[in-house]
Amino acid sequence: MGDLKGRIEELKDKISKERQDGTGAFDEVSSKHPVDMGKQLMVRRVLKGHFGKVYAMHWAGVRAELISASQDGKLIIWNAKSTNKILAIPLRSSWVMTCAYEQTSDDMVACGGLDNLCSIYKLTPDRAPTNRAEKELAAHDGYLSCCRFVGKDKLLTASGDSTCIMWDVERGDPISTFTDHAGDVMSLAISPSAPTQTFVSGSCDSNSKVWDAREKRCVMTFTGHESDINSVAFFPDGNAFASGSDDSSCRLWDLRAVCEVNQYGNDRILCGITSVEFSRSGRMLFAGYDDYSCHGWDTTGSRSQVSMRMASHENRVSSLGVSLDGAALCTGSWDTLLKVWA
Repeated sequence: MGDLKGRIEELKDKISKERQDGTGAFDEVSSKHPVDMGKQLMVRRVLKGHFGKVYAMHWAGVRAELISASQDGKLIIWNAKSTNKILAIPLRSSWVMTCAYEQTSDDMVACGGLDNLCSIYKLTPDRAPTNRAEKELAAHDGYLSCCRFVGKDKLLTASGDSTCIMWDVERGDPISTFTDHAGDVMSLAISPSAPTQTFVSGSCDSNSKVWDAREKRCVMTFTGHESDINSVAFFPDGNAFASGSDDSSCRLWDLRAVCEVNQYGNDRILCGITSVEFSRSGRMLFAGYDDYSCHGWDTTGSRSQVSMRMASHENRVSSLGVSLDGAALCTGSWDTLLKVWA
């Protein structure tokens, strides 16, 4: 048995050495099909209503709505087209860090933060006022950094206690706990191709990990960042994901090759990245930065060539997201505003 294990380790080392790192994988594609640099996104709507820093936002899955979480102690559901506030939900704790919209029927939202809880609110079709959480999920020993619904029945949370937990929404109980990170887990993303099976997480240990929810374990670990990973997002086909870090770079990772295939950043960008999200085609990767700007990167392009730069906020861009139909990008900022770009 010992000889067999040794042989397995030798084969693993041989595979790692011979595996290509993916550098230059998109060189031919970008040169043949360049992005039109003349087209820039513009602010089409400004959502005003928060009185504190906006920490998170998330688009609805069916309606033209989005939810935002602010340290004024409010969750606000917006009509992104009319800019009207549809519903304001007062929170027990104003120290909120994340929010999520249920994607299949838009009838639930969730949030969490420094209270170590994930609060779930049921929404009525007419969006009647609600003041009490339907469920409060308590099991984490640290702050809640990210939460996402997995269908109507489950919810996934990431925490500063270095773990992720899958929850049964109806019962309010943990289903499984994922413990392989060595630092605060700052972000997670659900696979669009296998939403009940696979998710990715990014952590302050500078690693991102892909998890199998059925086997309840980490199946891939991606290393390369030199500082905290603040955000991760799946490529639309589920075969790759992006990460954004305090090392001022975004990176694109391929699940099939198990390696980095592109990196986005340049010498003029010295600040950290707070959030990342792909366009619906996957050609553009949007990233929010600490320097009050948002950049759009051609995923197949040069590592240092910014395709779009959006600078309209007056403080840190803390969150961003692309609408389900791909027609709009929303950015949330510490300047208390959300802006819709198209």
